[in-house]
Amino acid sequence: MELRIFTEPQQGADYEDLLRVAKATEDNGFGAFFRSDHYLKMGDASGLPGPTDAWLTLAGLARETSTIRLGTLVTAATFRHPSVLAISVAQADRMSGGRIDFGFGSGWYADEHTAYGIDLPQTKTLFDRYTEQLAVITGLWDTPEGETFSFSGDHYTLDGAPGLPKPAQRPRPPVILGGGGKKRTPALAAQYADEFNTPFMDVESAVAQFERVDVAAKEAGRTTPIRRSAALVVAVGRDDAEISRRAAAIGREVPELKANGLAGTPAEVVDKIGAWREKTGVSRLYLQVLDLSDLDHLELIGSEVARQLD
Repeated sequence: MELRIFTEPQQGADYEDLLRVAKATEDNGFGAFFRSDHYLKMGDASGLPGPTDAWLTLAGLARETSTIRLGTLVTAATFRHPSVLAISVAQADRMSGGRIDFGFGSGWYADEHTAYGIDLPQTKTLFDRYTEQLAVITGLWDTPEGETFSFSGDHYTLDGAPGLPKPAQRPRPPVILGGGGKKRTPALAAQYADEFNTPFMDVESAVAQFERVDVAAKEAGRTTPIRRSAALVVAVGRDDAEISRRAAAIGREVPELKANGLAGTPAEVVDKIGAWREKTGVSRLYLQVLDLSDLDHLELIGSEVARQLD
């Protein structure tokens, strides 16, 4: 089981905060540092000093880390033209020496689109556009050097694009898709995903969604496996007082976190991870760390939880 750290910097963090967490992620033996892709805070958080751009952040971290993988859960398809996004991600992959994972979603948070004047179409159009974006981005990456890529869709048209720069990883960085959609999401995963992620679901819902993806992959004639992963909020403490302190710091109650996330002592969390692995077949967990000032939390998870996992 690989553990990855997943952050939500729109709640209030600048690049230096994220750099500290990324370095602690690397120092404590986690597999990757991931971040969300949002431009507006959610809930009661201050959001100060303001949003950081996901791919600017990851490009910087690519030069200031050396071993961990870097990525998004998930890049919003509404924010960037797919050709521009393909170039940005490929460049970040080259800057990192091939350590980028590309999590990609359709976009959903209406308030941030309204606040910044970004178009958020109705669901069908949104997903149609997202589908074309996946074809464009992977098509640009997959096109051999010296050849060109063209695409004609309802929302995007490319004519003779050189598909440069190429990512350091060939043919492309791993693509992570996810979510709870019952039809189109599994079908897209079957076509494009190297990994499928169930974000903040209970075990039963995750199992059902993984099964839908498996069915879609079989129907599509896919033979390569799709890795299973999940994202869960985390709050680990050596005793009840430390667990309660960490829960309070992120505005959550301990019983709720134990029911819906990974909360408790290291032994309790190890047991819950084991149950998740047994029931769902996940081999990777994204631990949503919401208090980015608490680097001791990462040290505790790395030393007392990760070391007990295979």
